[in-house]
Amino acid sequence: MAGFINYVTESYNELKNHVTWTPWAEAQRLTVVVIVFSVIFSLAIWGVDTVFSNMIEYYFTLVKS
Repeated sequence: MAGFINYVTESYNELKNHVTWTPWAEAQRLTVVVIVFSVIFSLAIWGVDTVFSNMIEYYFTLVKS
């Protein structure tokens, strides 16, 4: 148990004193960039999926007739 407590203490010390954190304004800006690109990519994937789904549905209606 002492080893775990020592690990947590050293980890906290490392994060608090030795890690260079991104400034808050830049972190917010980068978060917005990630959200925008995630929405764009999800819409692109949705569009491609819709097109392929319609193509497959059209193909099977032709084969069935």
